[in-house]
Amino acid sequence: MSRVYNFSAGPSMLPEEVLKKAASEMLDYEGSGQSVMEMSHRSKVFDKIIKDAEALLRELMNIPDNYKVLFLQGGASAQFSAIPLNFMNGSGKADYIITGQWANKAYQEACKYGEARIVASSKDKTFSYIPKTKREDFDPEADYAYICMNNTIYGTVYHELPDTGDVPLIADISSCFLSEPLDVTKFAMVYGGAQKNVAPAGLVIAIIREDMLGKQRDITPTMMNYKVQADNDSLYNTPPCYTIYICKLVLEWIKSLGGLEKMKERNEKKAKILYDFLDSSKMFRGTVVPEDRSLMNVPFVTDSDELNAKFIKEAEAQGFVNLKGHRTVGGMRASIYNAMPIEGVEKLVAFMKKFEEENA
Repeated sequence: MSRVYNFSAGPSMLPEEVLKKAASEMLDYEGSGQSVMEMSHRSKVFDKIIKDAEALLRELMNIPDNYKVLFLQGGASAQFSAIPLNFMNGSGKADYIITGQWANKAYQEACKYGEARIVASSKDKTFSYIPKTKREDFDPEADYAYICMNNTIYGTVYHELPDTGDVPLIADISSCFLSEPLDVTKFAMVYGGAQKNVAPAGLVIAIIREDMLGKQRDITPTMMNYKVQADNDSLYNTPPCYTIYICKLVLEWIKSLGGLEKMKERNEKKAKILYDFLDSSKMFRGTVVPEDRSLMNVPFVTDSDELNAKFIKEAEAQGFVNLKGHRTVGGMRASIYNAMPIEGVEKLVAFMKKFEEENA
């Protein structure tokens, strides 16, 4: 069977070059006589893999020396609790901007550990826009301010970061990780689940400014203690070794394409093809205000639930899979992460045009 075009929001498609390289090394990684999948995390061979992965990430993202890079488990959702446990221990206050389900879940977890406050929300219009904020909206006593940079479900993204003044900014970048250059120095911490753009599920990468470490409260579980993880170079316990290895291969692939500037160009080109069609279509329409549209996640609908269902079914038969939208938005969603080739978006749009003609 030929490979499909996988528009899943995550776990998402991986670059074919990466899958082929991993397949070729499955039984014998670089002459070690073993697979990375069965390798000791304390071995010299794996130590080089994890160190190479970190070095590549630092190079691609231009991460300064005063930031720690952690390879963690528990998914992005575990960080919803870990962040207040590690950082909300000065004033015991934190500010959250609610731009979707994941930011709201992070806020709900923070409420268990201190005084979490909603600064702004776009819930009033089904999270179809990024709410505007000013510096004075944030509590200067807050231990941190929190945003979800790109909203997987609703298809919005921060094109301009909120001005939080001296309040440390923390961002969940799960679904825009490595999609374009990001100035890490504007954040106290960024983190993301790897299963969108970076690797298979099972890995979270956290990039944390060193002065934020060591503030955790006594009840913080050891596995959620960022300082423990940093002090042990992400090897306090057995990490997700194979996922980190795939991450390294993906980082090598991004570097071979020319880095994050080239990746941004590629992603902008893909997104433009799809958004231009949606803006001209009489049947399909995007659900996000144009100024806040994501390059990664594109929700769209018709005016009919029956037509939406028919489109999804016929698209799947043509090899365009996982296009069903989240239940809170309905319709369709095309996640066009780094590994989605331009031809995948071009062919999807050609199918959408044909579907529109046949169902007008």
